[in-house]
Amino acid sequence: MPDVLLVEKRPDGVAVLTLNDPDRRNAMSDEMTAAWKEAIAGLRADRQLRCVVLTGAGSAFTSGGDLSWLADTNAVAVPPLRDRMLEFYRTWLAVRELEVPTIAAVNGHAVGAGFALALACDLRYAAVDAKLLVPFTALGLHPGMATTWLLPEVAGLPLARELLFTGRAVTGAEAESYGLVNRAVPRESVLVEALSVAERIAAQAPIATRLTKVALSNGGHPDMESALRWESLAQPVTMSSRDMLEGINAQRGKRRPNFTGE
Repeated sequence: MPDVLLVEKRPDGVAVLTLNDPDRRNAMSDEMTAAWKEAIAGLRADRQLRCVVLTGAGSAFTSGGDLSWLADTNAVAVPPLRDRMLEFYRTWLAVRELEVPTIAAVNGHAVGAGFALALACDLRYAAVDAKLLVPFTALGLHPGMATTWLLPEVAGLPLARELLFTGRAVTGAEAESYGLVNRAVPRESVLVEALSVAERIAAQAPIATRLTKVALSNGGHPDMESALRWESLAQPVTMSSRDMLEGINAQRGKRRPNFTGE
């Protein structure tokens, strides 16, 4: 069987993760979850990493969790189910713990936990005809995968309520108008668009980029004073780096900087 998760590391520091089970619309199976856990651990340890792009093989981004076992859950007590789901959520949402920017290239349908995975990334680019939906209640399920937090963070409460209460699907084009994705493009251009942005991110100073990601994580600072206190520490860290000197010298010399992360 082919690998259900492909990891490509490019010379510029961009890593591309491809969910690779197109026959099952890239469902987040136990096998794929285990591969994802291993891949994220490897990326976390990669000091040359500058940006991560996530996409799906075939016509779907991901159809979400593998629901084939759910018919038997009535025979299982709540505590072991809770432990199983919490491990699943935390494994996939570990993408948020990466110190570098992450980009979802939503090449096709993103359903349930699959939509949540895209929301967990820092940036999203979607096919105009992709379908994004969270149909949990239509299946008799409470939302999972932190969707009740991620969707309001990105979309705001009014739209999050509508999508979670009704299970309504939105296209990539609609998602752009709602601010759910940064941009919607033709399906064949989704990965190209995401990689173009990733390459630009990878060309910036790594220390400054990582600290900026921390500043913007989990909804950003609660108030301006918190932002000022963070920036008064984080900016001097970058001021003492070799990369800042390289950036200034490159600007003076009207050339592209060569940042090393030092």
